[in-house]
Amino acid sequence: MRISDLIKMGLRNLSRRKARTALTVTGVVIGTISIVVMISIGIGMNTNFKSQVMEQGSLTTISVERYANIMDDEGNYVSSKEQVMNDSLVEQIKGLEHVKAVAPIISTDATLYSGKYQSYVQINAIDSNVFDEFDFPALAAGTYPSAEDSHVIVFGSDSLMNFYNPYARNSNQKEIDLSKDKVTLGFNQYQVDENKKSFSLKINDYAVMSRTDNYEYDYFCYMDINYFRSLYKKYTNTLKAEDRKKALASIENYGTIKIIVDNIKNVTKVQDKIKEMGYQTSSLAMYLEPMQKTSNMLQMVLGGIGAIAMLVSAINIANTMIMSIYERTKEIGIMKVLGCIIRDIKKLFLFEAGMIGLIGGIIGITLSYIGSWAINKFGQPLFKALLSTNYMYDMESAKFSVIPIWLPFLAAGFAILVGIISGYYPANRATKISAIEAMKTDG
Repeated sequence: MRISDLIKMGLRNLSRRKARTALTVTGVVIGTISIVVMISIGIGMNTNFKSQVMEQGSLTTISVERYANIMDDEGNYVSSKEQVMNDSLVEQIKGLEHVKAVAPIISTDATLYSGKYQSYVQINAIDSNVFDEFDFPALAAGTYPSAEDSHVIVFGSDSLMNFYNPYARNSNQKEIDLSKDKVTLGFNQYQVDENKKSFSLKINDYAVMSRTDNYEYDYFCYMDINYFRSLYKKYTNTLKAEDRKKALASIENYGTIKIIVDNIKNVTKVQDKIKEMGYQTSSLAMYLEPMQKTSNMLQMVLGGIGAIAMLVSAINIANTMIMSIYERTKEIGIMKVLGCIIRDIKKLFLFEAGMIGLIGGIIGITLSYIGSWAINKFGQPLFKALLSTNYMYDMESAKFSVIPIWLPFLAAGFAILVGIISGYYPANRATKISAIEAMKTDG
């Protein structure tokens, strides 16, 4: 029997019993929708977790802070201890496997002045050579510091918006424009010697970051670490002797060391190595891992529910094909008498079962896309009730159902496979029917 004849005969047999075929296909449709939509919800949660964590920074970045938190056995904060963060530690970290870049950072508070207005800001001093390595935001104005031009001060997009008049009773906040307003910078951690002139830097070379919705970038200022040290030493020269020694000591050790790892899979390995040195570390990957475990567990549960629905449809396909054999017993006998090969009879029934799976799969996938759209459009109230806001804090922009390109193909293939497997026993049974006995039946 030619393949074309087999296809025509199989399609004709399915169309002759439209009601039964439609009901069986409906079972496959429900099973396919269950699998695709359930898995898409799990994938959607995983995608949201990852994107929301990435909004806070890079997943391949590790931070070592100067002050480490000490916790009790139950995870409650007890106290903190100071960790020695010097150039020796930086060199050790640079020598670790999978470390791509290391950036020691000195952080301090500063005051910006513009006429009668002022504002407080945190300055992070960092090696100007690592701005590209650490994927700093695009700039709305100016350029990042470099070895050739290290005197540039980079302002976060919102760091210039909160200027106020400290002498006014009701002072409204004012936004400063560096291209128009005169701005100076000063440090005020220690008391200035009355016999010396206070330190003040007029800001001429500057850059402004584009908004990122990341607090660390939008509200902080950045400058080259060597330039910062030279400015801070000028500031210490204006202090009293006892304060000058403290101020100089404060910039010897780093406040933070940022490390970039070559791959997210190696973040835990590098963190473990640094912990062996006696230092406490943190990374966004640490927060993502428990979220992904929750998502993967939920995905397995939802996928299992879909698999149960598909199992029911598989039983339905097998039942339909067995009933078809009973009704077509005489037809099978005639095919055998006419010399039809046993293998072709088996292929015919497997083709019909596979077609039920394919048709149901295609319809189910199409309806799954509609269902996914409806979940993302109208499912927000339900997911707000089901999901902890600790995980899903940006509910407005979150997609609760995401169907990746591979999922429809996997679902269609699975539906066809279920159809063929479900039809295997009936097809095998059809080949064993005696031609003589089949010709005696009235079917």
